[in-house]
Amino acid sequence: MNIAIALPEIFLTIAICLSLLIEPFLPTDKRRLISYLLIQTCLIITTLLVINTFPADKAWGLNNLYVRDDLGSLLKISILLVTMLAFVYARQYLQEKGLWKNEFFILILFSVLGMLVIASANHLLLIYLGLELLALALYALVAFSRDDSRATEAAMKYFVLGAIASGMLLYGISILYGITRGQLELSAIASYLSTQEVLNNIPLLFALVFIVGGIAFKFGTVPFHMWAPDVYQGAPTAVTLFLASVPKLAAFAMLMRVLGESLGAAQSGWSQLLLVMGLLSVTVGNLLAIAQFNLKRMFAYSTIAHMGFVLLAAMTGTLEGYSAGLFYTIIYALTSVGSFAILILLSHQGLDAETLNDLKGLNERHPWYAFLMLLLLFSMAGIPPMVGFYAKFSVIQAMLNTGYLWPAVFVVLMSVVGEFYYLRAIKMMYFDQPEKHPPQITYPMDFQIALTANGLLVLFLGLLPTGLIELCTQALVASLP
Repeated sequence: MNIAIALPEIFLTIAICLSLLIEPFLPTDKRRLISYLLIQTCLIITTLLVINTFPADKAWGLNNLYVRDDLGSLLKISILLVTMLAFVYARQYLQEKGLWKNEFFILILFSVLGMLVIASANHLLLIYLGLELLALALYALVAFSRDDSRATEAAMKYFVLGAIASGMLLYGISILYGITRGQLELSAIASYLSTQEVLNNIPLLFALVFIVGGIAFKFGTVPFHMWAPDVYQGAPTAVTLFLASVPKLAAFAMLMRVLGESLGAAQSGWSQLLLVMGLLSVTVGNLLAIAQFNLKRMFAYSTIAHMGFVLLAAMTGTLEGYSAGLFYTIIYALTSVGSFAILILLSHQGLDAETLNDLKGLNERHPWYAFLMLLLLFSMAGIPPMVGFYAKFSVIQAMLNTGYLWPAVFVVLMSVVGEFYYLRAIKMMYFDQPEKHPPQITYPMDFQIALTANGLLVLFLGLLPTGLIELCTQALVASLP
């Protein structure tokens, strides 16, 4: 059984159960603050448990349902650290909105548990279990502001489309189960498919279409992107902050486990699907983002474009491409959570900062926060020396090294087009006058420290990106078959 390899997940499950039991017995006036501190402590301990086994030799447990490897450990550490950042950013926003409830933290922890399960799953049904645990928690989080009709509408759209995507994934798994004569373990499927002719196997191609469609929905890429703009706009900003960053790491984990490891022998079948979806996502995301005046919707279409880069990196089917995709996903999660933190910072008197007008004159009011937003937007735009430039460059280089010249040229052109809406936001921060006089920004010290570290880390990793790139490569070398 080797239960020890699932120790972080077991600890987090026990912590969730205890937080539900302990919360009613805490002092009423300090209940939420104590719960918040306890949950942050649980995340720190879970992170330390993961770090304790990183790096380590690949090991299996729970009757081969679970695997511990460097890829899973790196993704878990990233998920937990970004989640802790999201909690720090969300605290005062939730208090001002009247959403400061223990249920918010519990739902986040359940979604994190689902993501950790996906990162270490060695069985298709276990991946599906982790995916549903993540998805059900996210549906409830989007509708967390029960009195907000926009949040309720967004949650319904997300739920309906998410159910369709889950059905597609499960149907693809069922076809694969029949093709491989009853195999659901990733390594067993990989061994079976290594002896098959992929392009002449029509049932296998059908299975690939459905499975890739289910994975693409979690990334929010074209043509499974319809939910993203409405959900980003309708959900409370604290929820959008989490939704736009951490689940992308879990989506990449699912992509690597299912396509990179299990269906690696069928790469000739799914790579073309990823190529088409990646190019469409980069095009549609960047072009439609230009037309957005709402910041949340702009970031939603920006996310679609960024996730297109990740699919194009994975499309190459090489170690270089996978490493570039992993690096890109981690960097995007870091920059996305920081960008939405600025939107939380600009929210005041119960009103969300949602439009480009809310950025006007930010440099005059708060030069430091304007500088941090500048770093984050430069990184998203791919402007050197920000780390986002190296993330995009590594993906394009991987495409060129595998012979995809014209797709790489097209992606570069779309990236140049996409810089417009980022530069427009920067121009408003530094050169426009605010339409009204917003109140002074006052946020806790932990928020300010975390946001400062977040922004400066983007600059630091841009100046010295080699360490993280090598870490991603080493994790994949130790994990891939």
